[in-house]
Amino acid sequence: MTQNSVDVPTPVWRAPGMPALLVLTAAGFGGFVALIPVVPLWAVQGGATEAGSGLVNGLLLIVTVMTQPFVPRLLDRFGTGRVLAVGLALLGAPALLLIISDQLAWILAISAVRGIGFGILTVTGSTVVANLVDRAQHGAAVGIYGAAIAVPQIILVPTASFLADTVGFWAVFVIGALPLLGISSAPRLARVLREQSAARDLLPPTDATPVVSVDGGKSERRSLAISLLRPMILLSGVTLAGGALLTFAPQMSSSPAATAGALALLTLSAAITRWSIGGISDRFGAERFLWPLVVVSVVGLLAIAAAVRDPNATGILLFLVGMTLLGIAYGGLQNLTLVISLAAVKRKQYGTASAAWNIGFDLGTALGSVLIGTLATAFSFPPAVLAAAAIALLTLPLAFLRGPKVSD
Repeated sequence: MTQNSVDVPTPVWRAPGMPALLVLTAAGFGGFVALIPVVPLWAVQGGATEAGSGLVNGLLLIVTVMTQPFVPRLLDRFGTGRVLAVGLALLGAPALLLIISDQLAWILAISAVRGIGFGILTVTGSTVVANLVDRAQHGAAVGIYGAAIAVPQIILVPTASFLADTVGFWAVFVIGALPLLGISSAPRLARVLREQSAARDLLPPTDATPVVSVDGGKSERRSLAISLLRPMILLSGVTLAGGALLTFAPQMSSSPAATAGALALLTLSAAITRWSIGGISDRFGAERFLWPLVVVSVVGLLAIAAAVRDPNATGILLFLVGMTLLGIAYGGLQNLTLVISLAAVKRKQYGTASAAWNIGFDLGTALGSVLIGTLATAFSFPPAVLAAAAIALLTLPLAFLRGPKVSD
């Protein structure tokens, strides 16, 4: 056999269906993140109080979490293409309707509809990325999928606020309709998935035996829930901290420039780590990297708490280092916990694993905003950040466990 006859694996981003998924994901999440910092300001302009404006993204997230458990059933019944197209439409089209009124009741209604669309997009996206590649490439695929989510966030979050101030809110609402551009990719993606499913049906049955036996009924559901709970809790521990810092960093820092730099470092380090750790976990396994990243998140939070001890004089260097460390853990654990969730289920259960992972992500984010905000009001920000560090530390024993691995 000559050297030229050796098969070279296709890069993950060029796998059939992956370009369509990446385009769709960038459009969907781009429209979502552009409105996150701006719509609450639109409500304030309409006369809403700070508490009222806080309901805007809170309601969106609640509806998202309420929608996610139903998405696997929708995918089974109606197919990926239809479900994705509806989700993108519900996420993108209502953004254009925000210009009609800046009254809180109207904005909340729009946010609820967008929450349904976002719930569909999050679960379907991570389900599809798992189905497009073999298990051996899940880490790299999740990494490139995460990059398609993160790049629009890095670009559009600061741009959206600037456009709202300089051009007008309407310009941001137009950007919020970006998910509509992703609808054209949904049929192509569904066609690839159908072709791959048909090809798998033609393969002879494998003799591989799952590490975890699946005996159906209540026992199967119980085993599935236990398998998915561990990565879900690990993810929630770091997204609680990440969600809190993304929300309250401007309030806990005395330097606007340091805040901008710290948030940029947080999002950038998270994006780079989420992308780069995927290929590494495919080669060496995801489990071994869990506990170091949990420790990194705790160290980062301790540095942040120390940096903001004096509300009038933030320790800028320590603040920047802490936010970077938190970003590394935030991005890395997002990738690894999804890979571990997918490894614990059969292919037909990818939708369930995706729903559980996304619920853990969004619940952790929401809990972080509520809990850290409440503690900061009662005790100030340093103790609140230390509480987030303690919660992350409590998840450390779970990082040393080994989850099940199931073959198809």
